[in-house]
Amino acid sequence: MSDLISDGKTKVCWASSLTSQTAPTATELNALADYTLRITPDGLKIDPDTAEVDTSSLGSRFDTMETGRVKFSVELTFKKGTTVQEQAPWSTLTYGTHGYLVVRRGIDYETAFAAGQNVEVYPVACGEPAEQPPAANEVSKFVSKMMLTSAPTTRATVA
Repeated sequence: MSDLISDGKTKVCWASSLTSQTAPTATELNALADYTLRITPDGLKIDPDTAEVDTSSLGSRFDTMETGRVKFSVELTFKKGTTVQEQAPWSTLTYGTHGYLVVRRGIDYETAFAAGQNVEVYPVACGEPAEQPPAANEVSKFVSKMMLTSAPTTRATVA
């Protein structure tokens, strides 16, 4: 048995539009804005939270539950840069901007998107970017909070 190491095996891209959320094409994905190298090592936070639905009755002796709605908290921490290209996340992910966050995990970052790979696709609207307080021995950073605008496809397959 071996463990999957995540270092260098996550790719995060931004799309203003996609032809298919459930089966985006490799050509389309390879042309997206790749923000991976601008995200801090711990800066990709996509946290699902499943609500509980109480299915107990007056006659129940035990509390029983079923799965309810799922809510995602999406937040990315970016490094700010000195060039136009390095500043792309800061200048693109502004308040109210709609698009798709595409995440691929478990494959070397440098590997191009290819048919059959699994990706996560999150249709989102961006919140106000939040500059982080300066700190000694750290790069300048900002946090982009994103809200889902419709159901994500957490197990999409590249066409």
